[in-house]
Amino acid sequence: MYLLSRRSLLAIAAVVDVAIHARPTPVAAKFLAARHHLPPRHLETVLQQLVRAGILKGVRGPRGGYELARERRRISAGDIVRAAMAASSDESLPPVPDSALVEQVIGPVVRSASEVFLAQLDSVSVEDICRNAEKAEKVSTPELASDFII
Repeated sequence: MYLLSRRSLLAIAAVVDVAIHARPTPVAAKFLAARHHLPPRHLETVLQQLVRAGILKGVRGPRGGYELARERRRISAGDIVRAAMAASSDESLPPVPDSALVEQVIGPVVRSASEVFLAQLDSVSVEDICRNAEKAEKVSTPELASDFII
């Protein structure tokens, strides 16, 4: 069981994938999506939110894609999760209970736990995750066909 939303987990995976594969050229969204078995259009909204948050940088053009906007060691998992959470739409969720119990008792406990959880994620950098992936040999680069014909 993950305490993170699917969107947050996807955002971390996308940033780490870009950190690993964006050298020397940016990572195209379709290649990133293929490595994670996702439809590119589903991933694109997450990538754009990460660009708006200053975590990724979008590069236009035929060899465009995404690259890190900052050094790997200067991006924390907490930064990524906050960016993904900011993009989440609460419209489809039920309303938050409005009562003294929630406001005075449950709310402070949940906020405190959330702060501890995010603080732990803040202590983990993209660099740390990339090192762990390389040690575990979980970095793969499938051969994908080019997207142009001469």
